[in-house]
Amino acid sequence: MQYMGTGPGGRGSGLIRRRLATRSVPVRRGAGRILTVLRSSNTGLLVLSLVVGAGAGGGAVVFRWLIKTFTWVLSGYVDYAAVGHAANPHLPGLGRWFVVFAPVLAGLVYGPLVHFFAREARGHGVPEVMFAVARRGGRIPPQVAAVKALASALCIGGGGSVGREGPIVQIGSALGSTLGRIMGVAESRMRVLVACGAAGGIAATFNAPLAGVFFAMELILRDFTAESFGMVVIASVTASVIGRAALGNAPFLALPPFTMDHLNEYLLFAALGLLAGVSGVMFTRVLYLIEDVCDRVWRGPEWLRPSVGGFLLGGLLLVLPQMYGVGYPVLDNSMAGAYTVVFLIVLLAAKMIATSLTIGIGGSGGVFAPSLFIGAMLGSAYGQILHHIAPGIAGAPGAYGLIGMGAVFAGAARAPITAVIIMFELTGEYTIILPLMAAIVLATGISHLLSQDTIYTLKLRRRGVELDEPAQSTATAMSAVTVEEVMDPLEEPLRHDRPLLDAAELISRSRHGQLAVLDTRGTYYGVVTAQAATDVLADGEHDDTPVGSVAELTETVQLSDRLDQTLDALNSARTAVPVLDTHHTHVVGWLTHQQVLSALHRPETPTYHQPQPVGTPATAPDQS
Repeated sequence: MQYMGTGPGGRGSGLIRRRLATRSVPVRRGAGRILTVLRSSNTGLLVLSLVVGAGAGGGAVVFRWLIKTFTWVLSGYVDYAAVGHAANPHLPGLGRWFVVFAPVLAGLVYGPLVHFFAREARGHGVPEVMFAVARRGGRIPPQVAAVKALASALCIGGGGSVGREGPIVQIGSALGSTLGRIMGVAESRMRVLVACGAAGGIAATFNAPLAGVFFAMELILRDFTAESFGMVVIASVTASVIGRAALGNAPFLALPPFTMDHLNEYLLFAALGLLAGVSGVMFTRVLYLIEDVCDRVWRGPEWLRPSVGGFLLGGLLLVLPQMYGVGYPVLDNSMAGAYTVVFLIVLLAAKMIATSLTIGIGGSGGVFAPSLFIGAMLGSAYGQILHHIAPGIAGAPGAYGLIGMGAVFAGAARAPITAVIIMFELTGEYTIILPLMAAIVLATGISHLLSQDTIYTLKLRRRGVELDEPAQSTATAMSAVTVEEVMDPLEEPLRHDRPLLDAAELISRSRHGQLAVLDTRGTYYGVVTAQAATDVLADGEHDDTPVGSVAELTETVQLSDRLDQTLDALNSARTAVPVLDTHHTHVVGWLTHQQVLSALHRPETPTYHQPQPVGTPATAPDQS
């Protein structure tokens, strides 16, 4: 015999469920407290920063492995730029002509990947992160991390002459944004987590924790506060520890020691700083000029553009294989004196063109490494010329190449603090810190005089985004949006003479807990709420009461009202405010607090509605 109440529908099962639910309450409350601490406390932000730093460090390790793997698959070497006009061991029959097809094949894979899954992954990546932090509250789509890693690794592995700092910044930032969105943190904290991801990526991939911190603070957050600085440092250190454990602890660039023998060299380094500033601005102009040309010429589908454009890039690589990939071995050789002055100048110009072409055809990669490359070629050529002209005064040409690296980056990105720190950490060379600082400051100054924008902000200005302008205030934003743009659609209204019991189910299922009431002519009569209907029907004696007798005349707004004009009505409303047409007779929608808040934080341009007033001949009210 079955025990009474233990079946699926018996009272016993209900009692068990209630008891289990009671036992789970402390667990849910404990989890809720933990989530609250993580979302709102400094300790929680510290924990999240550690997690983001660890994720960015791991992402950097995986990203560098992907680059090496794709480079080996497509060229047969770990870094083809170091081997010259060599054949691909996998395809010896093609000889050195394989470089024509490597970018084509890579583009055929990453082109559709970027176009169909994450278009933000196209280009250098840093401007997109800057825009997300400044204008979108740090929100970056989660799929960007995976798509950017694959697309950039394929692009660089297939010969794309771009760097890996832009991709790793975007990868780390996307990880930070995704974690912040999962945890439901406020926008101010979301921005910090995005900066933590950027710092962690730079720190791990270049073994430069300080550079990662200042890159994130100076270029991504564009603001130095004690709290954000501490969190970014924690993330950078965490990522750097992971990067060093996986990739080693050696400086990124191995250079011979340099010394300063004469005070007159400061003048020579200062002149190099001015030249580097001009070169940084020139690199920016060439980059966007070639990108504009590619935009005007291409008429096919965007997903096919990297593959077709890859033939042009492959032709350039056929002539100058030193442009294949990032090109750090070539950079080392230039500062070791392995190239003549003429060839250094050729490599400088070719790098500008190759990087610009890679970005222009739809490639994915950064511009930091190319700016270092250009600076090394410029400085080394400048140093060799000085060494021939005044060998007793000028020092080693490699020292000028090292300073040129930092100065050109400063001239292009206009981030002098980052340039000084990153050059020191990349090389571990402290003896030339003073001339390095002088050259970087002068390069930044001449860049300011020649151009209003940096290599990062110009991309955003061309889209109509001004990062230096203050963000739109809440009052200004509310005055720029009308009720018509954000209101909720209207559910089917009720006739004022309909029995209340007959309409009770419709009212209970309404989205806002209330329905509009119309008179016999279809004009607005009032609002009936679920609470009012419940109170009247509770005694069971007023089932036939007409809906109109319990309708309330609440505050209303009009279609053309600006949001700042609706605050009084919203404050007095229980849930939603009725929206009336311009004649103030027909109800057309609802305005809620949630809609207003969403409009204020909406990154895109609002979608405009063309509502049809309910109750007009085109849409009659409920006649039942």
